Amino acid sequence: MSKLKTGRHTSAIKEVRKTTKRTAKNASIKSEMKTYVKKLETAVKNKDFKNIPELLSIAFSKWDRAAKRNIIHSKTADNQKARLSKLVVGIQPS
Repeated sequence: MSKLKTGRHTSAIKEVRKTTKRTAKNASIKSEMKTYVKKLETAVKNKDFKNIPELLSIAFSKWDRAAKRNIIHSKTADNQKARLSKLVVGIQPS
């Protein structure tokens, strides 16, 4: 892209570049959150009691970090954490 004269248009172009980078970063963080939720749900389904506490801790951490950075709403994170806790408490080791 050739250099343009300074003005409002150049700042808009820069904002587009910044938005593109931020969107990609946010998408990767959301994908990582969903991955750990799926791993936890699979562990609960298979009753893998050894890995459940570790996966739950990691999933909580991912949700909290995303909420702290305003990638997702904090109440969304709270709701998902409650859902995962309920899922884990619902199974009993036998």
